Amino acid sequence: MAHAVVILAAGLGTRMKSRLPKVLHPLLGRPMLLYSLEAALATRPEKGVVVLGHGREEVEKALLGYPVEVAHQEAQLGTAHALSMAEPFLQGFSGPILVLQGDTPLLRPRTLLRLLEALKAGAGMALLTMELPDPTGYGRILRQGEEVLANVEEKEASEEVRRIREVNAGAYAFDQEVFRLLKEVKNDNQSGEYYLPDLIALYRKAGRKVVAIRLEDPKEALGVNTRAQLAQVEEILLERLRRGWMEAGVRMILPETIYLEPTVELAPDVTLWPGVVLRGQTRIGEGCEVGAYAVLEDTVLEPGARVLPHTVAQGAHLEAGSDAGPFARLRPGAVLKEGAHVGNFVEVKNAVLHPGVKAGHLAYLGDAEVGRGANIGAGVITANYDGKQKHKTEVGEEAFIGSNSVLVAPVRIGRRAIVGAGSVITHEVPEEALGIARARQRNILGYRSRKDETA
Repeated sequence: MAHAVVILAAGLGTRMKSRLPKVLHPLLGRPMLLYSLEAALATRPEKGVVVLGHGREEVEKALLGYPVEVAHQEAQLGTAHALSMAEPFLQGFSGPILVLQGDTPLLRPRTLLRLLEALKAGAGMALLTMELPDPTGYGRILRQGEEVLANVEEKEASEEVRRIREVNAGAYAFDQEVFRLLKEVKNDNQSGEYYLPDLIALYRKAGRKVVAIRLEDPKEALGVNTRAQLAQVEEILLERLRRGWMEAGVRMILPETIYLEPTVELAPDVTLWPGVVLRGQTRIGEGCEVGAYAVLEDTVLEPGARVLPHTVAQGAHLEAGSDAGPFARLRPGAVLKEGAHVGNFVEVKNAVLHPGVKAGHLAYLGDAEVGRGANIGAGVITANYDGKQKHKTEVGEEAFIGSNSVLVAPVRIGRRAIVGAGSVITHEVPEEALGIARARQRNILGYRSRKDETA
């Protein structure tokens, strides 16, 4: 049976102590709301509605490209009121409606499908529950067998009811009667708000069965209301990711120290050392090794490439057999062709290093193309910026750039040319030529003694 999905994401989130709408707080680099949304969409609903309130414009931007409509809850008057805002978008829809919160990012699609299956089995309402060691602060579930009798808020519960550890997890499935019954929900409570659990009594009064679907793992229904809970949920998401990749053949040394995002792709036999951070559209090929405390963002490592410890790469591409680090910096547009080597404290930006290039240490290569087999000495700089524009440096195949040289772009160093150490090169160096641009050395004998006498 076709079903609809409604996600409630209008809350202010005051306990987050942030100007950012709560559902936009990032988890592994993605807005929290998208986890709930994608889990819901994985159940293949016919229609989807997201109810927004605080920070609506910002949240709508995060929803671009998703097949959902947006309802607006002008005043946040409780979860039942929020669901009623979706009614105009579901006019004429007669199937079951799955309802979940935008701040419960750990729910899995298979769990949501269990709620829908309960409706197929004849229930009018199904709710997700969990059993907690300490249920303080939660409403308690009173049940008889699988059937729910009531959801009792803690402040209204007797001592006997407070000993119950089964609580409402905040996800529901309703039949087509829900919008009619929502009109009967009252706000005669301390908060003056309209709450979804009040539908339990209304469904029972209408002769419809209400059932509870208990989670085997209560962590799956964890919600986020504070920064501490955000960190707790993020750690669970990380553990899921790590376990999944290790099962797929990735080696993680001290996996609990490794951070990676859902958008990252890893091949079998990748090795990740402690403290590695992998972000964005990073793709790491078979047999690659990423050293301790390296940070890769939107970076591609082809099979067999290596990144040594403490290297930072953003928007870089390393071909097979190339390596970078330790302590290298690869900025956007950095391309290391097969067998190229970038060593410690070398920075590469918008530059192509062709096969076999060696830049061992302490160099800056920006807006450059370095030919096959060229050697870049320590302290070499491509001076690519004239204060207004960036200019390109070309280094030919098998060229040798001596230590502490500055190549002032735009400039070309020819094939097999040599640049003498300490040179400032402002004009082309032809093929196989030696370019030297420095003052001749002078030795003034006895200078130190005469200086000391006049002091």
